[in-house]
Amino acid sequence: MYSDKKNILQLVALLIEHNIKKIVLCPGSRNSPIVHTIANHPFFSCYPVTDERSAAFFAIGLALHGGSPAAVCCTSGSALLNIHPAVSEAFYQQVPLVVISADRPGAWIGQMDGQTFPQPGVFGSQVKKSVNLPEIHTDEDEWYCNRLINEALLELNHHGKGPVHINVPISEPLFRFTTEELPKVRVITRYQGLNVYDREYTGLIERLNNYNRRMIVAGQMNLIYLFEKKYSKLLYKHFAWLTEHTGNKTIPGIPVKNFDAALYALPEEKLEKMVPDLLITYGGHIVSKRLKQFLRKHPPREHWHVSLSGEVTDLYGSLTTVIEMDPFEFLEKIAYLLENRTTEFPRIWENNTRDLPQPEFSYSEMAAIGTLIKSLPTPAALHLGNSSAVRYAQLYTLPEDVEVCCNRGTSGIEGSLSTAIGYSVCSDKLNFVVIGDLSFFYDMNALWNSNFGCNLRILLLNNGGGEIFQALPGLKMEDKTRRFVTATHKTSAKGWAKERGFSYLPVHNDEELTSAMAVFTQSAPHNQPMLMEVFTDASEDVRLLKEYFHQLKK
Repeated sequence: MYSDKKNILQLVALLIEHNIKKIVLCPGSRNSPIVHTIANHPFFSCYPVTDERSAAFFAIGLALHGGSPAAVCCTSGSALLNIHPAVSEAFYQQVPLVVISADRPGAWIGQMDGQTFPQPGVFGSQVKKSVNLPEIHTDEDEWYCNRLINEALLELNHHGKGPVHINVPISEPLFRFTTEELPKVRVITRYQGLNVYDREYTGLIERLNNYNRRMIVAGQMNLIYLFEKKYSKLLYKHFAWLTEHTGNKTIPGIPVKNFDAALYALPEEKLEKMVPDLLITYGGHIVSKRLKQFLRKHPPREHWHVSLSGEVTDLYGSLTTVIEMDPFEFLEKIAYLLENRTTEFPRIWENNTRDLPQPEFSYSEMAAIGTLIKSLPTPAALHLGNSSAVRYAQLYTLPEDVEVCCNRGTSGIEGSLSTAIGYSVCSDKLNFVVIGDLSFFYDMNALWNSNFGCNLRILLLNNGGGEIFQALPGLKMEDKTRRFVTATHKTSAKGWAKERGFSYLPVHNDEELTSAMAVFTQSAPHNQPMLMEVFTDASEDVRLLKEYFHQLKK
């Protein structure tokens, strides 16, 4: 019988799955649930050592013999500090050592409770990874705990070997050993490059070919990348390939770009046929909250993430494999190794997204963005502010040869204009910036310097605050609350735009939008940068957006 603590059960099960067999066990009460669970499982070879200083060096010796990782487990408090000399030795000698420390609940740290001090991160830069496990009360806690343990154990031999630290808070009662079996746990594996002669590589390709419902989701990519046609033709028929405007030209064939509207509009019976068995992801952030919800609600059997960093990125909660290599190199490698058989899954996605009605809005923020996108000269660079701008732009099809930039690293409103201007001064294209009022006024000092030219054109959407919050489901604001949440204001950029040498175009209705946009998007050289300020009614913007999504449901 094993401990009833779920974080301990996850830890022990994953030690087995990652083949960490040799464990040095130190005495103590707080770590006794861990010790009991490990000592009573036949997989482990356990070694009792009383002195933690000696125990950790003993574990180094175990790891050095054969090169496989070994672990040392200690109780809470100063016992952990006695392991530090061995951790430093393991770090500089590059020995795969797992330090497992029991800990008191976080609420009691620094409260004069016995054997407590801040244990997470105590080894600083001397370990390759340090994680502090949650105590598990919910499914999300369990997913998080599982991910952290996988992350730590994967670092034992990532870009060289070395020690990792796993800290395990344990609340009382400590001695309930009522669990009969360890849980079946998700194991994340990492491939560092792909070599055609490796047995692991051939196994990966076999798994790839076993699935019929295969999906690739391309996140934000900063550069336009065009696949050679020889790869495009081979890859396109095998995958439902999803991306957003921020993914730029990184997709072979015809990508599915309007999936956000489809996921909102389609009934559950159709959505169930669109669930992938295998999900492959590459690139940066995804804007669509609906895609995240869809794949979290309907998890694939496997999720592979391909990136040069090899970091564990588990956006959809179902990551199984990390492939550490350039995504395009990976795609080119697998192109000729896919079995030549027909799969209907890509066509299902295309058919279910092809006939959705194109949005036609009366005068509003959405109409202004749509009018710009439909009128963009090419080639051009389109810079999207966060919040509403990047989301509304996704409703429309972009012209060819338009590169999209957006600060999606942290998705904040600060710095969008400064980043766009920094890009524009190095660009020989026209650079269009679509930005909301709060983002603009927060970053208006971007125009305080003289580092911009006549190729800069700013579309400022001014509806008097962060009114996209009004569209959030479940958020009902009284007038007093609304003032603080949405930062309502009555500010215009007119004076600032003219002072900084911009040609200023104010817009208040459809007619003014049409005439101003003709000037704003003309590709002929202009002797001033331009700023078009589109004034809209926030409540009308929200009403039109809700009406559009209601029509999609029909």
